[in-house]
Amino acid sequence: MKNNLSERLLFFYDHSKRVLPWRDNKNPYYIWISEIMLQQTRVETAIPYFERFINELPTVEALSKVEDDRLMKLWEGLGYYSRARNLKKAAIKVVEEFNGVIPNNKKELESLSGIGPYTSGAILSIAFEQKIAAVDGNVLRVFSRLYKIEEDIKDIKTKQRIKELVENSLPSKRNGDYNQAIMELGATICRPNGRPICEECPLEDICKAKKHHMQMVLPFQSKKAKRRMETKTVYILQYGDKYAIRKRPSQGLLASMYEFPNVEGHVGKNEIPFPSNKVKKLPNAKHIFSHIEWHMIGYLVELKIPLDDYIWKSKEEIKKEYSIPSAFKKYIKIIMED
Repeated sequence: MKNNLSERLLFFYDHSKRVLPWRDNKNPYYIWISEIMLQQTRVETAIPYFERFINELPTVEALSKVEDDRLMKLWEGLGYYSRARNLKKAAIKVVEEFNGVIPNNKKELESLSGIGPYTSGAILSIAFEQKIAAVDGNVLRVFSRLYKIEEDIKDIKTKQRIKELVENSLPSKRNGDYNQAIMELGATICRPNGRPICEECPLEDICKAKKHHMQMVLPFQSKKAKRRMETKTVYILQYGDKYAIRKRPSQGLLASMYEFPNVEGHVGKNEIPFPSNKVKKLPNAKHIFSHIEWHMIGYLVELKIPLDDYIWKSKEEIKKEYSIPSAFKKYIKIIMED
């Protein structure tokens, strides 16, 4: 199946690939940034972030020197902020240890923070045309259906089996395009949610899942652990045209991001511990992290005096300079529309 498979997928890629800004050239920096952004993020969401990021930080050296607060602001809304911190950490190492040149071998690439086997495979194959597999969720899904692999795709042995199948199918040339072709097929046709568009798939007649009517069953993956639920009360503290924000700790969830003051649990309106002129109940909000759910209630509190415990900024300053996680987006919107 090897030659037939690679020929079909490359033909599909040449005629059906989406136009994406990181595909304009083989710049390893562009490919690296895009691959990190695309972890846990949809392509349509990532595009404007990528363009803004590259416009402001066009090189590894620029990334290595960016202020942390500015980096977080550029990343604001993408979530999983450790990705951005790892990017800067890796960029510093590239500048200091590799003379500002992104390494073109697997061992050195994977010594950089945030770069594992998939990302290194993507960079090496796409930017440097090396014969190496890049196996992400799309590839796992496509190959589990193509070969009717019924084992759990979260299992290390299953992942290794699929990796070997991809490696054995690599063409003699255009390995970067081939890896992208499988990903493209998984993103646009052999989709993760809903029915795959089998009638448009270049592999329909050789797909074992299709033959056995198992497209909607595969891939099989074990259920995720149940998320822990936490309740919070969020305070939008206002004094004149300024609002209170504070910086989160440098470690843990949403490390070093800015947030509105909040406490654990749901606090009643009559229990609010601030000297206020007016208190307004705000809509409830929910935010889902990978392992935690926040269930929030909120209050807009007009203070009699400013409190020294917080950073006081106008809504324009918050919008331009401070990275507020999307967990608070409902409350950010309230301020911005006020």
